[in-house]
Amino acid sequence: MDRYDVIVVGAGPAGLTAGIYAGRARLKTLVLEGMMPGGQVVVTAHIENYPGVGPTTGSELIAGMVEQMASFGAELKTAQASSIEVRDGGFVVGVGAKEFDCKSVIVATGTAYKKLGVPGEGEFLGRGVSYCATCDGPLYKDLEIAVVGGGDSALQEALYLTTFATKVYLIHRRDEFRAVPILRERVRDNDKIECFCSCVVERIAGQNGVKSIELKNVKTGERMTHPVSGVFLFVGLVPQTEVLGDLVKTCPDGFILTDDQMKTSVRGIRAAGDCRSKVLRQISTAVGDGATAAFAAQRLIEDNEW
Repeated sequence: MDRYDVIVVGAGPAGLTAGIYAGRARLKTLVLEGMMPGGQVVVTAHIENYPGVGPTTGSELIAGMVEQMASFGAELKTAQASSIEVRDGGFVVGVGAKEFDCKSVIVATGTAYKKLGVPGEGEFLGRGVSYCATCDGPLYKDLEIAVVGGGDSALQEALYLTTFATKVYLIHRRDEFRAVPILRERVRDNDKIECFCSCVVERIAGQNGVKSIELKNVKTGERMTHPVSGVFLFVGLVPQTEVLGDLVKTCPDGFILTDDQMKTSVRGIRAAGDCRSKVLRQISTAVGDGATAAFAAQRLIEDNEW
């Protein structure tokens, strides 16, 4: 069995930062990522609020983190962790039929996009329904599309999609958007965006692809249909914590509960980034979580308390 000091599960900003700090502390470190490093950040087209870094793309930012982590000796393996077990005073991380032994685990598995749960969403996934503006936006050049959601992601992606679409219908179930003021101002000033607040999606319709979206005003009960060629959904996030089972305590929404040192309810397991219960989910907060988790793991190991 391969043995490590620290195993980081997930290679988004939190996991990569944990790998940087753990590697720099001369801990034997393994970072596991099922697909490509970066998580949701890697498909973000425009990042302008990461301190000290001018406007950049998610892929550029992540590439720098991966290179920096490698320079400190942390090992990045493209493999999906399937289980985490407490065993013999340490931990065993399962990857298919293989097992990796370690003294401390940092869970940085991030989140996935929440599903809207309306007719047509699953049927037209990949044929007009999308959760990634960067991936699919160029497919809708000179077409009309809809964006569903009211937070930062929804408004930011709606603005990005005006690069391609002739019209973007921005649909939100509440009276006001929850996004930060600067994004609300940009949406308000963009002639290509038309907002429908207090509205919910009742159906995404089409044949071989999306043709229209059916809405209902929750205040008046009025129903309306808009022809669109695509629907982009940004209605929230769900934690990707299946690898833990019921090993650690979580909040009712499934996010991992931690203290300010990223400690979970199980000694030696820490959580960092968007998968933990927190107020703000941004690259900057994920990076802080990852640094804190790795530092706390280092102290645990150096004090022989694992």
